[in-house]
Amino acid sequence: MNIVLLGYMGSGKSLIGKKLSQRTERPLLDLDVYIEENEKKSISSIFSEKGEIYFRKKETFYLNQLLKTSKNAIISLGGGTPCFGENMKYIQEDLTNKSFYLQTSLEVLTNRLFNAREKRPVIAHIENRTLLHDFIRKHLFERSFYYNQADYKIHTDEKTADEISLEIESLLF
Repeated sequence: MNIVLLGYMGSGKSLIGKKLSQRTERPLLDLDVYIEENEKKSISSIFSEKGEIYFRKKETFYLNQLLKTSKNAIISLGGGTPCFGENMKYIQEDLTNKSFYLQTSLEVLTNRLFNAREKRPVIAHIENRTLLHDFIRKHLFERSFYYNQADYKIHTDEKTADEISLEIESLLF
């Protein structure tokens, strides 16, 4: 069984993935890292040089590669991955995959992402907290349909990475 982590950027997918990998001794496959390694460019460079449509097509291609070749892994998705093309369908086709939506509040996401904007191409241009808050709120509304298709929903606010990892484990084992 693969454990697939999804949620908005800043929800903790990479951190929780690392914790789960350590706890369960399963390999962690971060989709963004996998894309960067295969494209030999950073996500930011791909966005700026080739555009979002190119990136999303490559993201779907590499997601399918990981889903088909990985067994008993933890796969951490990009924030937009479940929302494009038929990516959620691909995740759900194999019933041994178990997906987890790391649901994080708008306020927590705004606080986490404000100082990290320059590292995130989708929000790098946003100038202040109010605009970022509105941007995230709009995205969460648009993406909630996809995120809520996950097998499990984990509320992450006020929980440590260890607590979230334990909660995920308790739902599986």
